[in-house]
Amino acid sequence: MVSKVAAVLAALVLSNAALAQVGTTVKEGAKATSEKAKEAGDETKAAVSSEPNKSVDKAKARAHKAKAHHHAHQSKEAAKDVPK
Repeated sequence: MVSKVAAVLAALVLSNAALAQVGTTVKEGAKATSEKAKEAGDETKAAVSSEPNKSVDKAKARAHKAKAHHHAHQSKEAAKDVPK
């Protein structure tokens, strides 16, 4: 009886850890997608704006690109930690 309870508890702990890693993977993936969309919006604004605003929009797009790259990397790292 005690071993069955221990086995169930161990299974619950392992499944919760796996779900937490999947949640992190999904969250970081969504952040990366969001940043890529912001980057595209700023690039589009830069393409049609005058020079002072163009530089600002291009800088914002580069920042969004860097953030998207970071979140994509975090997502990949979290996916590696998900038990198979």
